[in-house]
Amino acid sequence: MTARVLFIGEGSSDNGLVPHIESIAVRKGLDVSVTVPDFGLLRLPTGHSVPDKLRAARALGGRYDLAVVQRDADRGPAQDRKDEIEKAVDAEWPGLRHVAVVPVRMLEAWLLLDEVCLRQVAENPRGRVGLDLPKGVAAENIADPKQLLKESLARASEYKGRRLAQFQKRFSQHRLRMLELLDPDGPVTCLPSWRAFVEDLDAAFEVLNG
Repeated sequence: MTARVLFIGEGSSDNGLVPHIESIAVRKGLDVSVTVPDFGLLRLPTGHSVPDKLRAARALGGRYDLAVVQRDADRGPAQDRKDEIEKAVDAEWPGLRHVAVVPVRMLEAWLLLDEVCLRQVAENPRGRVGLDLPKGVAAENIADPKQLLKESLARASEYKGRRLAQFQKRFSQHRLRMLELLDPDGPVTCLPSWRAFVEDLDAAFEVLNG
């Protein structure tokens, strides 16, 4: 059996979570097919809320065994986002099993702990410039982890002038690549929101595999 998984993130650079979803499934002995909807195929524009995206995904057709929905906690409690996602799924796709993925405060916090990966994506893996990255659970307390990640990538690159400006324009690509390369057994495992993502997905795959 191949489990059909629908992935809905906040933006296209969140699609870097897909390889992690697949690897967790493999670890559970489950074959999965993960679909990331192309909302551009719809005639009308898709809204940005979770209900909007679920509604649009359903309009595109397809049957799924599980939905994985990612939404940053931002400045509120993670449970509020989980409740929001559960309510949206119940309203827009009743009966569809789901896993809510809620990074605290933003997904970028998961990326700030892997300095080796950051320097690699910054195109300067042997760089020695200090980055002063947060350690451990402190990453989830950074007020604006997205901005810190942008600044850290730029600093790690050691580019100047026009080359730096061109590099910074590719931030969404860098973010996607960092997420794809993120070591699931590395420093990120100290973060409660990452462990919740893995544990919740493990539990969902266990049910599907049963």
